[in-house]
Amino acid sequence: MIRYYCPYCNPKYQFQKQSHKGILVCGMCGEDLVKKPFIKLNQIIALIAASSLLLPLIFTFVFLIKNQINPPNKNYQASNNLIIIMKNNLSW
Repeated sequence: MIRYYCPYCNPKYQFQKQSHKGILVCGMCGEDLVKKPFIKLNQIIALIAASSLLLPLIFTFVFLIKNQINPPNKNYQASNNLIIIMKNNLSW
């Protein structure tokens, strides 16, 4: 449903009428009604600002829980051997 409003009258007392041409007009002042946008620009900016503050916090909690459930393998012996093998292969 598309919502219309009169920018000049108090929203509490507004009612719609249809003119002879089929255009919606305000019942109080007779001005054409303006279509109310579904999403306003300030709502988009507020959503971006809120998400920029909340998304890092959410990612932090997700990775914290993920590391608690499946802790990373700390096999230093294997990683040192891999580094030594890589150095030997590069020296050829």
